[in-house]
Amino acid sequence: MILSICVIYFGLFLIFSVMMFLFSLMFMIMDYSLILELNMLTINSCPIVMTIFLDWMSLLFMSFVLFISSMVVLYSKEYMEGDLNINRFIMLVSMFVLSMMLLIISPNLISILLGWDGLGLVSYCLVIYYQNVKSYNAGMITALTNRIGDVALLMSIAWMMNYGSWNYVFYIDLMKNDLSMQIVSYLVVLAALTKSAQIPFSSWLPAAMAAPTPVSSLVHSSTLVTAGVYLLIRFNVLLSNNLMMILLFIGSMTMFMAGLGANFEFDLKKIIALSTLSQLGLMMSILALGELNLAFFHLLTHALFKATLFMCAGCIIHNLNDCQDIRFMGSLVIHMPLTCCFFNISNLSLCGLPFLSGFYSKDLILEVLSMNYLNIYIYLIFFISTGLTVSYTSRLLYYSMMGDFNYLSLNSINEKGYIMLKGMSGLIFFVIMGGSMLMWLIFPTPYFICLPFYMKTMALMVTGLGVWIGYEFSKFSLNYSLKSLNQLKLSLFFSSMWNMPIMSTFGVNYYPIYLGKLVYKNMDQGWFEYLGSQNLFNSMKNSSLFLQFIFNNNLKIYLILLVMWIMYLFFILYYLNSLHSA
Repeated sequence: MILSICVIYFGLFLIFSVMMFLFSLMFMIMDYSLILELNMLTINSCPIVMTIFLDWMSLLFMSFVLFISSMVVLYSKEYMEGDLNINRFIMLVSMFVLSMMLLIISPNLISILLGWDGLGLVSYCLVIYYQNVKSYNAGMITALTNRIGDVALLMSIAWMMNYGSWNYVFYIDLMKNDLSMQIVSYLVVLAALTKSAQIPFSSWLPAAMAAPTPVSSLVHSSTLVTAGVYLLIRFNVLLSNNLMMILLFIGSMTMFMAGLGANFEFDLKKIIALSTLSQLGLMMSILALGELNLAFFHLLTHALFKATLFMCAGCIIHNLNDCQDIRFMGSLVIHMPLTCCFFNISNLSLCGLPFLSGFYSKDLILEVLSMNYLNIYIYLIFFISTGLTVSYTSRLLYYSMMGDFNYLSLNSINEKGYIMLKGMSGLIFFVIMGGSMLMWLIFPTPYFICLPFYMKTMALMVTGLGVWIGYEFSKFSLNYSLKSLNQLKLSLFFSSMWNMPIMSTFGVNYYPIYLGKLVYKNMDQGWFEYLGSQNLFNSMKNSSLFLQFIFNNNLKIYLILLVMWIMYLFFILYYLNSLHSA
């Protein structure tokens, strides 16, 4: 049964992927786009229309999603071999792919929300797939962070009722000039920031690594996290200059923060997750500079090499009896030559080694950025982040490929995983060739880059510097003082993503509840009780006791008061009479 379901879905996804790719080429050559409308129902003169929008961009992205899904499903056949619930797993992956399709092809906010929520829900189910406390916590932080974005989308749907339809494609130019509709753009950007895990919502992405590795490969590297970037590419006309600047700042900070954090991390999957976060920051930043084709190009090339990278990591973890700590690895290239070969190619593509797929998008982004008229902060942070990418990659290679093997003396590490290797080898071809292929397709007229020699070679210099820094960060021997341990507090701060996970967990549950306890103790049970209900009760009790003392069967006091009152009346009458007679 394992064989049949995995192979069937592998075949289906692959066939659809090739079809989508060919359609994409056709649409690209003909400069053609297609909108199919299906009217579901009409409420309050708002027609709810199921719309499908096909152009070269959506078809190409769908083809890549389906191709990576097909390889991941084939890979899962062996990776999830002993699992009793393999059918459930494959069905969840298929549901994820369907949600992604719905998101990609819809120019309508309602159907986008359906796909968006489908992604969030299926992602939660996949993160908690291994049912333990850590997975449940990771699943909750993933789901709740993404709910913020879902709410933002719901609010933008409510606001778009002003136009009488949710097909934003038709109104996007109109909304650009309408100040009251700028709120939709802010809400869409908020939704994209949560889904693409930008600052301050970054902490869910490394936590989501509790999911099985095939899920990390498909969901948390190449498709789900890029949904936010894709949404912004679709809404790019709507983004005002102020919003672009905010987005650029957030993207650049995320890129820097994740690159720095990965240099201090020891968990193999978390390093790759932080690397994904860094690349997402790069996509967001270049999108905020108005280069949406470049952002899309990097999105596709990144999806290829990052999925391969996760698959290789999964293969290594699988062989090391589920050990993810890179300090236990070493000399893996001897035990698993082909996996390590794929691993290295993907890593070098991530660094932007010339003529691999990552180089074409990354180098072009840096050169276009260098040609733009921007401040020194943006220029520096882009190149420093690129250097940090190379740095953590060289550190990862140093720990896993070189030195002595640091795991159990009694081990059985081999490359018997032929099916896993087949899944990876399907992707590795595109990791090597995909960049140049996409470059010819997406940019039929090449960018004209005109830069001075030093600015042109800046990327290369930063890469060299990154290799050296990564080596210095990780080199260990008996007489060597490890740099990260010399500055332990700084290292802990950087490695914990600038304390963001603490803010996202303790900040939203522990501290508010603790403050609630203080308020309850000091206000509800304290001053409010003393000045409010308790005080009211005491004052009423005292006054009623006084009245009771007077009127409680005490006839003498009552009669004396009566006599005094009558005397008082007589006195008043006498006084008035004397005044009258005078």
